[in-house]
Amino acid sequence: MHDLPRKLSPEELAELFEGRTRLVERLAELDDPFGSADAAITGLSEEERIEALNAHPAIGGRRLSPRSAAEQGSGDDPATLTELAYLNQVYEEKFGFRFVVFVDQRPKREILSVLQERLERTREEELATGLSELVAIAEDRWRTS
Repeated sequence: MHDLPRKLSPEELAELFEGRTRLVERLAELDDPFGSADAAITGLSEEERIEALNAHPAIGGRRLSPRSAAEQGSGDDPATLTELAYLNQVYEEKFGFRFVVFVDQRPKREILSVLQERLERTREEELATGLSELVAIAEDRWRTS
């Protein structure tokens, strides 16, 4: 278990955020990357915000990092995985970026209902929510690693 850091390298942050994006680079410049994440995100362009979301693997996807695979678990029924794949595609077509959610040990069936609810929101709400979830995932990864 790690306490919150004062500073993390771009490499450490890239592992936590699933890729080296402009968000990761901005956070690496800060003394308190998680505590300052909202300010760092505010300073990003929409394209850079979307880049950060799209670096994260899709929930239920086939190409997952070992860390994401462990967080998402396995053994879900094929119908749930098919529905997740379909709704992920609908989400990406509607909003233009990947659906990101902090799984936090919830089963994929429960994530389906979250995804369905979030499809009813505005693009602006989803962009903000997705980024907030992305930071929560990275912070949890740091604390539990």
